[in-house]
Amino acid sequence: MAFWRQYRRNVAAVIGLAILLVVVVMAVSAPLLYPGDPWDMAGKPFIWPFQSWKFPLGTDRLGRDVAACIFHGARVSLLIGLVATLVAVVVGIVVGAFAGFYGGKVDDVLMRLTEIFQTIPSFIFIFVVVAVFTPTVPIIVLAIAIVSWPQLARLVRGEFIALRGRDFIQGCIAIGMSDLRIIFFQALPNALAPVIVTASVTVALAILAESGLAFLGLGDPNVMSWGTIIGAGRAVLRQAWYLTAIPGVAILLTVLALNLIGDGLNDALNPRLRGRR
Repeated sequence: MAFWRQYRRNVAAVIGLAILLVVVVMAVSAPLLYPGDPWDMAGKPFIWPFQSWKFPLGTDRLGRDVAACIFHGARVSLLIGLVATLVAVVVGIVVGAFAGFYGGKVDDVLMRLTEIFQTIPSFIFIFVVVAVFTPTVPIIVLAIAIVSWPQLARLVRGEFIALRGRDFIQGCIAIGMSDLRIIFFQALPNALAPVIVTASVTVALAILAESGLAFLGLGDPNVMSWGTIIGAGRAVLRQAWYLTAIPGVAILLTVLALNLIGDGLNDALNPRLRGRR
């Protein structure tokens, strides 16, 4: 497959994909390896990593198994990142596609709306929305999606502006094909490459945003996430620094992996780069 041949030329991107696959396996296997509730006390407090074979990553100040928290936290962090990105991509595609395809007043109205959201500081907006409403996973996902779609909308708009003058689009218009069919079945498939690349980075930013909220105490109190673990370990940072270091490394590796994957996707999907290599 030409895509995979081009992608694997980027060694860093392959490493990023391998790291992400490990994180996904952790998330999928969490109910099998740690079937209990990660919030339950499993042993004595403050068992350091590798001090006990039963708790390879140690325990926290309440005796919870850190490894169980990390595995279950991977599920929540990935879920929030993926769902928030999916919502942002759908909204961004719809807004950007209509703005770029129709132009004129439609473009002006939709782009002014996009600019309003872009002028709001992202994390502050997320913080306010989650603080005003109940900090649950759906609210967090919605808040992150709201600040993530404008960039995707402007990207899709630019692609559609470049595509609407192409011969195959004009041909579709000439034979009387409906606008919605042209937008979603003819133009959109040719504009997806940069959207896919941007979406991979958006997932990473969503994971960071959720971790920041949880660290500040605005995460969903009913679920275990990496940010929640860091927030819980903040109070005992000098006594047990591993409680913040371990989930911090997990977030670092996941975000790094997603950014490396984005670079690899850009190389593989960009025809101009393919022509040079």
